[in-house]
Amino acid sequence: MFRGVNSVSLDSKGRIAIPTRYREDLRTQCEGRLVMTVDRDHCLLLYPLPAWEVIEAKLVALPSFTPQTRRLQRLLIGHATECDMDGVGRILLPALLRTFAALDKDIMLIGQGNKFELWDAGTWDARRTEWLAQTDSEELPAELQSLSL
Repeated sequence: MFRGVNSVSLDSKGRIAIPTRYREDLRTQCEGRLVMTVDRDHCLLLYPLPAWEVIEAKLVALPSFTPQTRRLQRLLIGHATECDMDGVGRILLPALLRTFAALDKDIMLIGQGNKFELWDAGTWDARRTEWLAQTDSEELPAELQSLSL
């Protein structure tokens, strides 16, 4: 399980260093083979290859006659890019995906259980503030009403 908020920096070659605490798990789980794709919130999603393959199989199995399904397949599968972690724990973020998520120098790597999200640090701060403000005014969905923290 990947959890936590981590500040990472994009180097001049478009790489980030995966925080040390995740590296061994990623080498064990997937030999450092990862898949990066886009998210509708304009961040990037980073999955260990085995976790991505499960999601990809589910996406491919969906009926492709509905416009919403085709859009989701095009976005997620169409942008999916394999990224291998190098010997010192870095991955190259493809230029197209960096542009999509407006990633510059300061990036937030957010653990989300089976994956990570990559956000521009300024965008992350603004969205987090927005989400915190919204929670007081919105009705919780039924599946969250019984969740105890």
